[in-house]
Amino acid sequence: MTRHKSTVAEFLSKNYDWFFAEFNEKLLSSSNYVTARQAIKLLGEMLLDRSNSGVMTRYVSSKDNLIVPMNLLRDKSRSIQIEAFHVFKLFAANENKPSEIGTILMTNKSKILRLLGALKLEKDEQFEADKTEVIKLIAALSL
Repeated sequence: MTRHKSTVAEFLSKNYDWFFAEFNEKLLSSSNYVTARQAIKLLGEMLLDRSNSGVMTRYVSSKDNLIVPMNLLRDKSRSIQIEAFHVFKLFAANENKPSEIGTILMTNKSKILRLLGALKLEKDEQFEADKTEVIKLIAALSL
């Protein structure tokens, strides 16, 4: 999934609905720590890869997809929370958010800000910069 980028991009484009329905349900929602952690990490890598920009745009436009990283931000594992943040920030930073995404973020604004405020990763300036930017974006949301 991370080595053969053009093949994966083509596959994801053609099989988007099926692939992400299964990925979200079976891997990201798994009760197995290793499965969930590797799945959210892989998702972040796939979405951030330039060859998958169309897939990423489509993914961050879906409220069903938003719910997954939001739930994983509450996971008991700090590692899963960190990986979920890297996916969640794509939804927050999307300048062309569908109204339903904006509404979900607004409705959960105080919870999101509390979760993000508690999320710490020692000695990682890029993570802290990203987190600060996402907090600003969420705090600025209004109906």
